[in-house]
Formats: sequence, structure tokens, C-alpha cells
Amino acid sequence: MAFTRYFMVLIMAAVTFVSCSDKSLQKYLVEKQDDSKFVKVDLATSLLQGKNSNFSDEEKEILKTIKKVNVVAYPIANGDTTNYKVEKMELESILDQPQYKDLTRIKSNDWNAQLKYTGEEDAINEVIVYASDNERGFAVFRLLGENMRPDQMLKLMNSAERGDFDLSALSVLGDLFEK
Repeated sequence: MAFTRYFMVLIMAAVTFVSCSDKSLQKYLVEKQDDSKFVKVDLATSLLQGKNSNFSDEEKEILKTIKKVNVVAYPIANGDTTNYKVEKMELESILDQPQYKDLTRIKSNDWNAQLKYTGEEDAINEVIVYASDNERGFAVFRLLGENMRPDQMLKLMNSAERGDFDLSALSVLGDLFEK
């Protein structure tokens, strides 16, 4: 029984890998919009600015380069990892395509994260954060904008550390990656 299950996962993964070699992240996320196994959140960046936000003028200008944030998560329900493995493999094969350039990778004992981008180093159009945990699931955060720069994104990360971002709109993701 277990052999059959893993064999099916292997076959499904192989088919997925071959079928999505030219698939974009946007197409993948659109296809998952109606899939009940996924949790989806789309935000305008204006919704990330809370009442108590204390952004500098420079940080406000940086925020203007980000137009929208898409979040798609696949939580593992009831320990069912079969579909999770197939979806994870499909997503990773998309993110391994050359148009998604690496910014950094972070690994821990429990989870992994990748930061990628599209565009040019001094004019990024899309920043992608992909995090996965084989016990909880995965999430993809996609920041869409125009002419974003890595140094500017680091300044915004400092704002997040100060608590200037209102992340209540992302509460639907729950504690997907918390222990």
C-alpha cells in the first residue's frame, strides 16, 4: 500500500515536472485561486500601512514602488503530505527557471526559505519569498512593483522590525510556520 502511494506520487511529480517546464509563477498562482487546499490573500500595499505606522518619507517613496502583494499558502491538513509533495515539487520547478534569480536562501532544521526576483538588479519587478516546512506546508509571498531595488527592500524590512506594517490582513494564514 505504501509503495503504491509513493509510486503514484513519483509518477505525478514526473508528469508535473515535464508539464510545467515553461509555466510561470503567475500562471501557477492563478490556477490555484479556486483550489480549496490553498489559502490565498491579495493585498494592496496601502493595506499594510497601519494607523500607528511611522514611515519616513523615504520609506513611503519605497512603498510606492510596490503595487500589490499576493500570498498563496498550502497548509498540510491532517498529515496528508502526498498532495503537498506534488504541489511543492511543481512550485519549485517553476522557481528554478532562469527568469527567477536568487537573492538569498535561508535554511533551518525545520524550514527553508528562498528570496528570488524578476527583472534587473536595479529595477526589480517582482520579489518572491518562498518558505516551506515539511510538517506544516509552504507559502509564497509575491511582491509586484516597478523598479524596486534590493537596498530599498532592506530598508522596508527595518520598518517591519519596528512594527510599522499592519499584518492583520495576513492573519488568515494563521500559524502555518509557527511551532
